[in-house]
Amino acid sequence: MADVLPLVEARLSTALGEPDARAAVTFLGTDRIEVLRFQEGDVVRYATLGMSQHPMAEPTAMLADPVEGPRAELVLSVRAGLADTDKVLRPLAVLAATPQVEGLVVTPGASLDVGEALWPGAPFTSVLVGEPGGLVEDLELDAPMDPVRFLPLLPMTPNEAAWKRVHGAQALQERWLANGTDLRDPVRGSVPLD
Repeated sequence: MADVLPLVEARLSTALGEPDARAAVTFLGTDRIEVLRFQEGDVVRYATLGMSQHPMAEPTAMLADPVEGPRAELVLSVRAGLADTDKVLRPLAVLAATPQVEGLVVTPGASLDVGEALWPGAPFTSVLVGEPGGLVEDLELDAPMDPVRFLPLLPMTPNEAAWKRVHGAQALQERWLANGTDLRDPVRGSVPLD
């Protein structure tokens, strides 16, 4: 079975250009997770590399299938120069390690919470997982392996996260859209929720 990560890094580089920085984090009992940074104009993108090494398994599964199952990497896009967003590397690595640590399958519409600010002074402690296929196309792998999906992360304020739990991901995204919310603004306030 081929190593997935060189293919994933090549797909990221094709879509986003060459990374201008990278950092690696290893948590006890997990594989190494790297976070790559890509600068494009006034937008900086952070992409995980390592989450897709193994398929994600349902927490109820007795044994994780080493070949079949969903695979993903996470991508966060923010406006550059407005906050110290490079400190998001560790929280992103924590989110990318969640499938290994907690046996969680990360899917669009899910909320992921790190329990602390995503970067110093950030009004966000959690993210909404967006739909794949926009910024970075899915990476098809040899059968029977599932493709690697590149899931965009949309930072949520605590109020937005609470509102999303009640009303759902689509309702929150519609609220953002209706209010012209700049989801790449690293210091934005909560969207009006009343």
